[in-house]
This record gives sequence, structure tokens and C-alpha cells, in this order.
Amino acid sequence: MLDQHTATPELPVREETPQETLWRMTSGCLLSQAIHVATKLGIPDLLKDGPKNSSELAHETKTHASSLYRLLRALAGAGIFTEDDQGRFAPTELGTLLRRDVPGSMAAAGLLFGSALQWPALGELSYSIQTGETAFDHHFGMTLWEYYMSHPEEQQLFQYAMSSFSAAETHAILQAYDFSAFRTVVDVAGGQGTLLAAILSAYPAVRGTLLELPHVAKQAESFVQSAGIAERCEVISGDMFVSIPAGRDAYLMKTVIHDWQDAQAVALLQRCAGAMPAHGKLLLITEVVAPANVPDPTKFMDLNMLVSFGGCERSAAEFERLLAEAGLQLDRITRTRSPLKIVECRKAEETG
Repeated sequence: MLDQHTATPELPVREETPQETLWRMTSGCLLSQAIHVATKLGIPDLLKDGPKNSSELAHETKTHASSLYRLLRALAGAGIFTEDDQGRFAPTELGTLLRRDVPGSMAAAGLLFGSALQWPALGELSYSIQTGETAFDHHFGMTLWEYYMSHPEEQQLFQYAMSSFSAAETHAILQAYDFSAFRTVVDVAGGQGTLLAAILSAYPAVRGTLLELPHVAKQAESFVQSAGIAERCEVISGDMFVSIPAGRDAYLMKTVIHDWQDAQAVALLQRCAGAMPAHGKLLLITEVVAPANVPDPTKFMDLNMLVSFGGCERSAAEFERLLAEAGLQLDRITRTRSPLKIVECRKAEETG
């Protein structure tokens, strides 16, 4: 049994050695998994009313007390919790963000990235690097979307994660971009309509169209009704690779293009360009890879896209090339207070 409360002398603070830095990096998977387990057990939620020791938390979570202590001790060292001299734990600012009920909650990230769904595919990253193929498909024998059809619990986790991320992203998008210049907006593959509903609520003069696959469009109709925007929002059931509603002022694609390799992405962009009027704008709301040698979480999300979906994140130069192939040109890239940026495009000017 671990002695949880033995005082130890403070060690002097010193600069991390290169070996220690690399050790911290290579063992980062342990931190990710520890955050996942603590979030799954609901530890941050259980601590919202005050600190508790590992025995109390073990009783509430039906876990092994000394093993749970070891988990919490590790996370306290990582800055997720703090441990007092009585062996009680409390969440730090980071730990509080793992609660499900706080604004800007990161609980969904903690649950998703350490899950049994993500872990096997990430463990087969070498397969994707060697072959260029999707590790998830290789490991499970089916695509991620096919897997969700037969595993409703994992699909529910994914939808919870996407909804959680979307709430914070939507707020950041509306802060960063002025939609008042548009009278009509199409959200292509817009899910249930969270972003479009927020735009229409903030801009009463704007009318919206949501394009989604049939099974999602049916859910979107209910959401649009509940959001009180049904009179200004049309929901269309369809396939974006086949047909996109024409003649609107603005076309939104939020976290859509990164699902596809270049050939499919160009085909989709061409379809959108064909639907746009001369004055129309296309807003690709997406992550953009930073230049060489710049630390950037998007570069690692790109690896996740490779192993899980077969898609990719792109740099500004890569977006310019794709857009040119589709008859579009990039006007500007707007940052938001989220990982997403707004890549604003228009039809390319005809020459000669």
C-alpha cells in the first residue's frame, strides 16, 4: 500500500535536460490516457464542490483506492489537479476544463482522444506512414463511418465530442467574422445546423439553407424548429458531391474539406464553384497548417486525420493550389479564437 502523506524534501528547480524533454515527449501517451481515464470516471465533476481524497473518490467511482491515488498523483504533477498535505485533490484551471458543465469544456477531448476507438488506429500510425492508407480501416476492417453504424455507443461519444467542439468553435467564428454582407447563406454538410442557426440568430436579415445527407437532414429539421429559425432556414436532403443549391451569397464548409484527399476535395470545390454566383463567397472553416518548424497542434491533428479518416489538414499554400484547380482563388485567411480559421474564397477571375 502506498504511503500517500509522507512529506518529502523539496528538490531544487533546474532546467530540463534534452533527455528529460524527450522522455516527456515520448511518454506523452501516458498523460493522454490518464486524462482520458480521469475524465471518463468523472473525477473533475466530483471535485467541483471541494477537495476529496482518493479513498472518497474511489468509493464514488467504484475503483481501487491506491491505484486511483497513483493516477491522481500523476495528473497533479502534470498540472491537472493539486494535492494538499492531507492527500486531498482539487482541480486546477486545466482540471476544471475537464468538467462537462463549464463553458469551454474540454471533457469531450479527454474522452475521445484516449478512447478505445482512437487508440488502436493511432497505434498503427506506422502502417499509414508506410502505405498512405487509413490505419483505422486496416485495423478494424471497415471505415470509421461503417464502424459507427454498428457501434452506437462509440457513435454517441463521437457526436458528443463534435457537438462540444462545435459550440466553442461557433462562438469563436461569430466573434471573428461579420456575416452582415450576406443575405443568403448555404451551410454545406452543416450537420444538425448549429453554426447556421447561430448565424441566423445573430443576423435577422439573413436567410439560410442547410444541405445534408437524408438521415442527418431529418435531425436538422427538428433542430431548426427548436431554434426558432424555421421560417428563415430551408433544410435540403442531398449529396454535396452531386448537387449544391445555386445562387446564394455565401457558402460555408466547416471541417468538411479535411475529410477528403485532394481528388475528392477538388471535385467538391468545383461543385461549389459551379453553384456560386459571380459575387459569391466560399468560406472554408478549417484548421490551417502552420509554416515549417512552427510548433502547431494542427500538424498532429493531420496525423489523426491520416490514421482515422484518410483525410488531411492543409497549409495556406496547399489550399491555394486546390482552389486554383477548382476555379477559385483565396482572398484572405481569418483567425478565430479556436483552432479553426476562415479561408475566404471567390471565383477566379477569367483571363484572356
